[in-house]
Parts: sequence; C-alpha cells; structure tokens
Amino acid sequence: MHQKISSRLDVAWLREGGVPKLLAVLNRDGEEARVIGGAVRDALLGEPVREIDVATTAAPEEVERRAVAAGFKAVPTGLKHGTLTVVIDGTPFEVTTLRADVETYGRHAKVEFTRDWKGDAERRDLTINALSAGSDGTVYDYVGGLFDLAERKIRFIGEPRQRIEEDYLRILRFFRFHAAYGRGELDAAGLAACIAARGGLEQLSRERVRIELIKLLHARSAAPVLQVMTDSGLLGPLLAGVPNVVHFAAMTQIEAALELQPAAMRRLAALVVLVEEDAERLWQNLRLSNAEYVALMAMADGWRHISPALSENRQRALLYLFGRNVFIDRALLGWARSGAAANDSAWTTLAALPQRWTAPVFPLKAADLIARGVEKGPRLGAAMKAAEDAWIAANFPSSKADIDAIADRAAKG
Repeated sequence: MHQKISSRLDVAWLREGGVPKLLAVLNRDGEEARVIGGAVRDALLGEPVREIDVATTAAPEEVERRAVAAGFKAVPTGLKHGTLTVVIDGTPFEVTTLRADVETYGRHAKVEFTRDWKGDAERRDLTINALSAGSDGTVYDYVGGLFDLAERKIRFIGEPRQRIEEDYLRILRFFRFHAAYGRGELDAAGLAACIAARGGLEQLSRERVRIELIKLLHARSAAPVLQVMTDSGLLGPLLAGVPNVVHFAAMTQIEAALELQPAAMRRLAALVVLVEEDAERLWQNLRLSNAEYVALMAMADGWRHISPALSENRQRALLYLFGRNVFIDRALLGWARSGAAANDSAWTTLAALPQRWTAPVFPLKAADLIARGVEKGPRLGAAMKAAEDAWIAANFPSSKADIDAIADRAAKG
C-alpha cells in the first residue's frame, strides 16, 4: 500500500516562529530561500521534525548581513562551504548557499556557490533528501523524491557509484535511511554500488562512522538492514567483529514489548559484544565516548550472571550492587541472548524489578564500626565490606536490632 504524498506543505512552523521570519529576511531583493532536506521529508511523512535547514541563493556574506540587520545571531559554522547558523528566538537554523561540486575527494568536496536549485538538488545523496519547500508551502522536486517517498524507496540521485565516490559515508546513509524510512528490499542498484565501493569506508574518520552507525541502530527497521550489511560483507569490518543480528533483533523486540526507548549501546552490545575485549575494540574502532565505553564494559560480562532462575533475594542483591541502569541493561542483554520470547513472563518480571523495588541505602557508616573498636585503615575497610555483604545476604534488614547485630559481628571480625 502506497502513501499519498502531497506536493504542498501545510505545517504550523511555516506560518509561525523562526522559520517565516528567516525566510522573509532572505526572500527579497532578487534572492530566494527555501526549507530543504529532512524537514520537508519528515513533514510530508507526518514524522516529527527536529531540525530545519534552509537553502538560499544569497551568498554567505549577504546571509550574515541580513541576519544581523534583522537582529538575529549569525554564527559562521561552515563558511568555507557556504553555511551559517542563524539563531532566532533561541532556535538555530542552518542556512547554506546553493552549491555545485567542482571537485570531490571521497570525503571532502571543493564547491562553488550557485543560484541553480536543480543543480543543488542533483548534487545531494538520496532523492528523498533533495526536496525543498518555499514559504508558501510549495514543494519542489527535481529528482523524483516525491515518488520515492510515496513508495518508501531509498535511491541515490543519478548514478549510485558516482554519488558514493563523492563521499563514501553515503554507503552508510543509504542503509540508515532505508532502515528509517524504506520498505521492502533495498534498491538493487544502490546496494550493488555500496558493495562495490565498500573499500572506501576505510577512508572515513571513525567519528563519522560512529555517528551514522548509532543512528542506524536506532532506526525502526534496523535488524533486516543490518542483516543485509552482514551478508554483503560491509558490517563486520566496520565493527571489527562478528555481528549477531539475531540477538540484535531480539533486543529490539524486547525494548518494544517493554515500551522502552531504543538504547544505542544496549543494541550495539546485543549485536557484537560478548566479552570485554569486544567492548575495548569497539571503543577504539568507533571512537566511542568514555560514557559509551563504560556502558558497553558494564554489559560485556555481566549479562551472563543474571537470569530469572535466580531467587528474588539474589535479584535484589544484583540490583543493589549494579544500580538500576546497569541492572536493566544486563537483564535485557541476557534476555536477548537466552532465546526466550519478547513476552516471556519470567524475564519480564526480572526486568521489571527496578519498578517494584527500590534498593535501600546501606545504613552503616565507618563511624559505627569505629565506635565498636575497629581502627581506621585496611581493617576498617574490610569490616565495612563484611557488614555490607552480611546486610545484603540478610535481604536488606531495616530494624535497628538487625543492623546493630550485623555491625557487632563485623567489628569482631
């Protein structure tokens, strides 16, 4: 079933807020500006619009002059490529002068500014990303993007091999956009070109690869696309490991069943992290942030030690020791690798433990043991550890008598 896609936009942000103010400033004295790319695509599909980019015939210096004269803040975020960020009422809009590629290098391009809307559209990557809309809502399509949007078809503009050679990151964008917006099989010509040019991925910075890969992991149809990438020999080298798409798919189903937001590191762990060495390799290979690395390391081995077979008391002990987020990540990863269904009642009960039980705070302080004659130093640390272990083993008692008894035994050592 195909979706009817209008050639006209009727959205509130074209009539109110910063967008009409910006377009009004740029749309005069012989210059033209339009909203372009993802905002148009997503608005036509009824998807949330998170960022609004604008293209214009005006030169960057003229854009800056007009923005400042109108009282807007203009930040030269990419003047070399004709891009400024214009901030209106606290909202940033990326404004780029129409461009033509003079030379391309697989990662970078030498550009010149132009007034040709069709030429600017034809230099972009995918047909659904080349749509533009005027201030009156008229949608302009020079490359068949409206048809492909209706068909949910992800296609390169023009010759796929040429588009890819201009920037090899477009290989990952082809898969990512199909996972997010596409339906059915991937475009055969595009897929063949991606496979043929896969060696070009080695030219890309790890940071750019990481950004695209994480976006892909979040996409609604990521699992079947990752399987195609695996079968095509594209995914393994990117991850420097052997991906397991079955586990990844199970994780996506579990998150959906529990109504959890997709978590990129949890999904990445399901895909390719079995041991700590895997997390270490990904950290280096994808230039992950320290926080992402810590999250992967916490799951790398811990997922093996948590299951519904544990007693309720032991589950509570693990929740107390791990903390809520690590407990959930490890539980869901263990679940995804267990082969159990996404509606399995035992795993569901385990994963819901943080919702029905809040781990208490350990009630003893070092001063409590010092008052019982334990000297500061290694012995005090050992006594505190013994007391906490005993308190956990006793299922977190809260009465003063029970806590005093635990402190007395720990102090006697």
